[in-house]
Amino acid sequence: MELLTQAPKGTQDALPRDTAKWRLVEDVLRSEAAIHGFGEIRTPVFEHTELFQRSVGETTDVVQKEMYTFQDKGGRSVTLRPEGTAGAVRAMLEHGLYNEGLPLKLYYLTSCYRYEKAQKGRLREFHQFGVEMFGSASPAADAEVISMGAALFERLGVQNISLQINSIGCPTCRARYTEALRGYFAQYEDRLCETCRSRLARNPMRILDCKEEACAKIAAEAPRMLEYLCEGCQAHFEGVKRRLDTVGIAYEVNPSIVRGLDYYTRTVFEFISNDLGAQSTVCGGGRYDGLVEELGGQPMPALGFGLGLERLLLIMEAQQIELPGQEPCEIYVASLGDAASVAAFKLVNELHRCGVPAACDLNDRTLKAQMKYANKIGSQFSLVLGDDELASGKAMLKNMKNGEKKPVRLDEHFIDDYITIVTEAEDIGF
Repeated sequence: MELLTQAPKGTQDALPRDTAKWRLVEDVLRSEAAIHGFGEIRTPVFEHTELFQRSVGETTDVVQKEMYTFQDKGGRSVTLRPEGTAGAVRAMLEHGLYNEGLPLKLYYLTSCYRYEKAQKGRLREFHQFGVEMFGSASPAADAEVISMGAALFERLGVQNISLQINSIGCPTCRARYTEALRGYFAQYEDRLCETCRSRLARNPMRILDCKEEACAKIAAEAPRMLEYLCEGCQAHFEGVKRRLDTVGIAYEVNPSIVRGLDYYTRTVFEFISNDLGAQSTVCGGGRYDGLVEELGGQPMPALGFGLGLERLLLIMEAQQIELPGQEPCEIYVASLGDAASVAAFKLVNELHRCGVPAACDLNDRTLKAQMKYANKIGSQFSLVLGDDELASGKAMLKNMKNGEKKPVRLDEHFIDDYITIVTEAEDIGF
């Protein structure tokens, strides 16, 4: 029979053999967030479209080409979130979280959606760990957020990650830089792609982020923002670098980093991996000091980063970092006959209540078929119940690795006997 359909292009299923890996990584991310004082926030999967148009920027590829936008039944334009920051800022303002004391620290583990060319490490539905900090203009806040990113990779055992940083200034010094860029790119307007020609008048900095080969080649010789920083932005950037130096976090200043979203100001950064091919950025972020005001709040400095989980897992796989698989069944209780089936169900229920992964026959299989199934699910122990075992009140617990058998009582002492045997089984590894 032919399948009705398959997963949409650019999406993927996380199967039981994969989700254990996801949980381990997510547990580390949550733990590190808690260590740094970040609390979890969960926002809707879709928002009013204008939220992303205002925050992300109408000249960005995300808004122009990649957003999943549609009309709901009430005629309102809504968009599946393409990133996590805008929703977090909206929720912070809507619920007055800024009254709880500053700096306010939030994190999220969420799915995001962008209609773009699907390829390894770049999906249309992807998952992101993000952190946002509101209410601190200090370079110490930048350094803390960056150091948290570095700590995540260290805890997960990820190697060959390099940190690149830059400053893209504030609106004041960026105005001078924008004019310099406009003058530079105007010389090559006929060689720019159609999208970048439209950016030339509105936001020439976006040209620096273009992936078209011709545009990238021209952009490589463009003026650098670091040459146009005002005194305040220069001092801020030096403060970030000084703190990273103090805690021993290596970095490279890369003047070409501008990030792909319009809301960034001053510090921007990326963690780069050499194990991802062209999609080398696994974590990126920076400051967005004007975004809170842009979305209707009082002026408030803010910063954060987003880390792609699919890309992170690809790196860990490439580096052969050991990750857990699906948790195996610890004991399979086989049965012969209706009475034994009921007894097996009862024993498995008791094991579940004690937190033991256990299973019994649910398909009226033969004993041979039951044991074959027990091997398929990786059961560590097996127990066979029949009329004789029920009559004697005892059964033999079999170690599936070495074949060793030991008796267990089937009364109220069953759990105690079972735990004793499992604890002594050196080859199982519990």
